[in-house]
Amino acid sequence: MIDVLVVDDDFMVARIHRGFVERIDGFRVVGTASTGEQAVAALDELRPHLVLLDLYLPDMFGLDVVTRIRAARHDCDVLVISAAREAEVVRRAVRYGAVNYLLKPFGFDELRTRLEQYAAHRTALRTAAVADQADVDRMLFRNGSVGGAPALPRGLSPETAELVERILRGQTGALSASECADLAGISRVSARRYLEHFSSSGRAKVTLKYGVAGRPERRYAWVA
Repeated sequence: MIDVLVVDDDFMVARIHRGFVERIDGFRVVGTASTGEQAVAALDELRPHLVLLDLYLPDMFGLDVVTRIRAARHDCDVLVISAAREAEVVRRAVRYGAVNYLLKPFGFDELRTRLEQYAAHRTALRTAAVADQADVDRMLFRNGSVGGAPALPRGLSPETAELVERILRGQTGALSASECADLAGISRVSARRYLEHFSSSGRAKVTLKYGVAGRPERRYAWVA
């Protein structure tokens, strides 16, 4: 059983998220918190395995809670749930080790997919044996695909690929290369290369949006 702490300053939202989690096999909510200080205190007392962390808390920014978690050497993971769409915030969350980043508002299915991916990856890490470099690479691969991912084409970096992937995963719908570029803080051409890579490897699907004139716009969505 994976113990979850729900952190959100809106008690109604926290109640909804708690209800979502408790509908998913293998997960249980052991507590909720509405401020950063309450979250830190709950971590000390409850020792959850996973924190669903809102970023806009009344007393501190959510990623500062992550800093406190790491300083206290708590062995738990963080899944960010936030309305924050700024590219730098997403990048910081990735650097701070968030296992996923889910944009509000979201539905039950979006959260269930990410929690099931997390559970599968957590199980794989706990049971993995390291015999060669491939085993190490699979353990280090943090996107929930425990079998690893197709090799990146030349010129694409793993760090940016992970960032683009997390942005795609956090969307409730499809987005264009320009929109992805704005969120990731990279050029449209670069974003298009990463998106096309995910499309060609079967991890993203492409739909066409037709306008009044000109070529249709390609829009990308992550394939759960």
